[in-house]
Amino acid sequence: MTQQQSSVITDAMRARIGVESEPVAYEIDNTGCRQFARAVGYTDPVFFDEKAAQNQGYRGILAPAGFLGHPVVVPGQPSRVPEAFRLEFPYKRVLNGGTDIEYFDDVCAGDRLAAATKLTDLTEREGKMGPMLIVSTETIFRNEKGAVVAIQRGQAIRY
Repeated sequence: MTQQQSSVITDAMRARIGVESEPVAYEIDNTGCRQFARAVGYTDPVFFDEKAAQNQGYRGILAPAGFLGHPVVVPGQPSRVPEAFRLEFPYKRVLNGGTDIEYFDDVCAGDRLAAATKLTDLTEREGKMGPMLIVSTETIFRNEKGAVVAIQRGQAIRY
């Protein structure tokens, strides 16, 4: 006879599913674009040279796929962590379970984006190392005009 383990997903966790956070400001800068492009092996000048990017019709240096800038941090002001990440999870170890980004427009150096995140699902599984909690999130990135430029969907595996 096996004993059924109770769920680690609390009512407080379930209540956060589908609730969108306040937007967090992101900036895309030349240096960030260049460093990311270099790190993943891109060599196209649109990721490094502003004139080359403009000659290809971009507003500025093109942000490489997967790079959506850096959250704006102002010294002396608290950072704005999305509510989906403020929950008390029972497991302390975390693995990236995958990230997908769907683009709707170009993202270029000089852009400022607002990113709102929501928890989309919580799933429990048993792994080789024991119980796991799969935390699924979705972050919507909007430009300064309010248009959606990208949606990032991802999973964190907590164990």
